[in-house]
Amino acid sequence: MKVKNYVQGEWVEGSGDGVALFNAINGESLGSTSSEGLDYALIMEYAKQKGGSALRKMTFQERGLMLKKLALHLMSIKKKFYTLSAATGATKIDSWIDIEGGIGNLFANASLRRQFPDLPYYVDGDTVPLSKEGTFIGHHIMVPKEGVAIHINAFNFPIWGMLEKIAVNLMAGVPAIVKPSEHTCYLTELMVQEIVNSKILPEGALQLVCGLGHGILDHVTSQDVVTFTGSATTGRKLKSLPQFVENSVPFNLEADSLNASILGSDALPGTEEFDLFVKEVTREITVKTGQKCTAVRRIMVPENLVEDVQIAVGQRLAKTVIGDPSQEGVRMGALATKLQVERVRENVELLSKSQDIVYGDMDNFDIVGGNKEKGAFFSPILFRNDDPFNKTDVHDVEAFGPVSTIMPYKNMDEAIELVKMGKGSLVTSIVTGDDKIATEFVLGAASSNGRILVLNKDCAKESTGHGSPMPLLTHGGPGRAGGGEEMGGKRGVLHYLHRTAIQGSPTTITNITKTYQYGADQTEHDKHVFQKYFEEIEVGDTVITRKHTVTDTDIINFANVSGDNFYAHVDATSLDETIFEQNVAHGYWVLSKAAGLFVDGKKGPVLLNYGLDECRFTKPVYPGMTLGVRFTAKEKISQEKKEFAEGEEIPKGMDIKKGIVKFLVDVYDETGETVALATILTMIKFKNQN
Repeated sequence: MKVKNYVQGEWVEGSGDGVALFNAINGESLGSTSSEGLDYALIMEYAKQKGGSALRKMTFQERGLMLKKLALHLMSIKKKFYTLSAATGATKIDSWIDIEGGIGNLFANASLRRQFPDLPYYVDGDTVPLSKEGTFIGHHIMVPKEGVAIHINAFNFPIWGMLEKIAVNLMAGVPAIVKPSEHTCYLTELMVQEIVNSKILPEGALQLVCGLGHGILDHVTSQDVVTFTGSATTGRKLKSLPQFVENSVPFNLEADSLNASILGSDALPGTEEFDLFVKEVTREITVKTGQKCTAVRRIMVPENLVEDVQIAVGQRLAKTVIGDPSQEGVRMGALATKLQVERVRENVELLSKSQDIVYGDMDNFDIVGGNKEKGAFFSPILFRNDDPFNKTDVHDVEAFGPVSTIMPYKNMDEAIELVKMGKGSLVTSIVTGDDKIATEFVLGAASSNGRILVLNKDCAKESTGHGSPMPLLTHGGPGRAGGGEEMGGKRGVLHYLHRTAIQGSPTTITNITKTYQYGADQTEHDKHVFQKYFEEIEVGDTVITRKHTVTDTDIINFANVSGDNFYAHVDATSLDETIFEQNVAHGYWVLSKAAGLFVDGKKGPVLLNYGLDECRFTKPVYPGMTLGVRFTAKEKISQEKKEFAEGEEIPKGMDIKKGIVKFLVDVYDETGETVALATILTMIKFKNQN
C-alpha cells in the first residue's frame, strides 16, 4: 500500500520507493509514502486560486458554520480513526487526545464566529480621531492573506496537529497545505480522505503532502504563513531560509521544550496536592508514551520531599502496563517508530552520565502483546539529579519519550531559576494549595513560559492537566520552545489576517467597515427601526427622538426606585470640592430615560434587548437640561437558525431565524453636545424564515 498525497483535487502517489511505514506495535509493514515528483508551485497556485478565492468570499459566520459542520461530521465517524491510530503506538486515551481533541479544536474555532462581524474581513479596535472637527478619522481593518498556510507537523499527533492548525487558518479565510510527519502520515491521510469526501470544505482549501516534502517551501511569498512543529534545530534552519528572509514570510515555530512541574512547599505527603502532583507527573511520563511537546521533563521538588516523591512516582510507574493497546489493562503503548526508540535511547544514555536512573531499565521490561523486538516499545525512565545547578545536561537534553528527572530546590527563587535554565518552555505547572506561593511562582516564571498551570484541589476535578493546550489559549513559548504562538482563540485567527490602517471621513469609513462611525451621515425614515426586520435595517438608519427636560423630581424618584442615594444626586450640601455644580442626574437614569425615548413599544420584529456595551457618561446632566437621543443602527450580525434533532422538544422562540443589531445610543443636550454614549445589542427576527 502506498499512502497518497491529495493535491490539485486528486489523490496521487509520489514517485520512487519513498519512506517505508511500520506498525509501532508489531513492526508489520504499512506500506510506504512518497512526495517525489510533486510540483509545489502548481500546488500553491491551486490553493490560492481555488481554495483561497472561495474562502475569502465567505463571511466569518459562514466559515464558522463550515467548521462546525465539519466537526459534527468527523465526530459522527470518529470510530473509523481509532483502529488505525493504534498502529502509531497509541492507547485509547492517547488516540482520544489526538482524534477527539483535534475535532474539539474545530468546534472551538467555529464558536469564534460570534466574536467576528458578518463580513469576509475584520474591523479591528476602535476609531481613531484625527481631526479637531471630527471630519477625518482613522481605523484598522484586517483582511485574509492571499497566500497559503503551510503546516509542517510532527509525528506524535497526526490528527490533532493538523486540525488545531487548519481550524484557525480556515476560520481566517486562508487555504492550507498540510505536511504531516511521513512516519505517521497514514492516519492523517485517512482523516483527509473523510474531509474531502464530505465536500464540506471548498475545493483547494485543504491539500495534503505525505512524503518528505522536499521543496514544499521553495515558493513561499509574503502572503504565505508557515508553521512548524518539531525540533528547535530544524525549525531554526527553516526559518533562516533565504526566501523567508527576503519575503518576510511569517513563520510560527512550536518546538519541543524541557517543561517542568513544581511541587509547592505546602504540598506535604498526605495532602490532596501531593497526591495530585504524583498523579500528574506520572501521567505526563506515560500518556502518548511521553511523546508530547508539553510532557513534563523536569520534576522540581522541595529538597525535603525528594525521597517521598521518588517513591510515590516509582510506585505508580510500576503499575503501568506496557504493550499492545488492544490488550486488556495496557496503559502505555509504543513510541511511534523504531527510529524514535534509537533517539530516545541515545539521549537517556547521555543523561545517564550526569544523573542516576532510579526507576526503569531500557533493556529489561515486560510488555503485554505486541512484538518487543520489532515494535517500538520503551520503558519509563525516572532520573534523579541531586545537583541540578551544576549537573546541567537535564536542562539541555530532551529524551522525547517516557523520561523525566526529579530534582530538589531549596526555596521558590531556586525553583524559578531551575525552570529558567530550560531556556524557554511551552508549559510549566505548579501544584500548590497556597495562592501566595502560586503568585510568586507565576510572576517569577511567566517570562520563560508559554503557559502555566496552577493545580490544586479546587480545580483538579475539571482541570485539563499539565499537557493539554486548549484551543482558546495560546500554545507556544519563548526561547527553546520556538517563540511562536498557536491557537489562542481570536488571536490565532488574526495571525492569518493582514492589518491595514484606513483613513477618511466618518461616512466613508462607515461604508467600508459596515460599522457606523460617530459623525457619519445618518438616515431617517418614517418607519421606526424597531418595526423593521433584520434584512430591512441598514447601518446608519437613525431615529431622532422627542425631547425631555430634566427635573429635580426625576432625580429624586430614580433615587427612591433604585436605592442609589449617592451624595452627588441627593445632597447639594456635599458638593464642595467636587466637579458638580448642583445635584446631578444618575447616569443610569439618563440611560433609562434614553430607552424611554428611543423604544417603539408596539409589537414588531424586535425579540429582545440582551446587552449593553461601551457605556460612557461624558457630561454631567442637571435639572433644566433638555435631552434627546440619536438612535443609530451601528452593526449587523446574522445568526444561524438553531437546528434541533427530530422529535426534540423546541424551547419557545428558539426556532426563529434572527440576527443581532447593535444600536448606538447617543444622548445629547439642548446644545447638541453628547452627554452619554452606549451601544445596545438587540435581537431581531428575519422576515424570511427559510
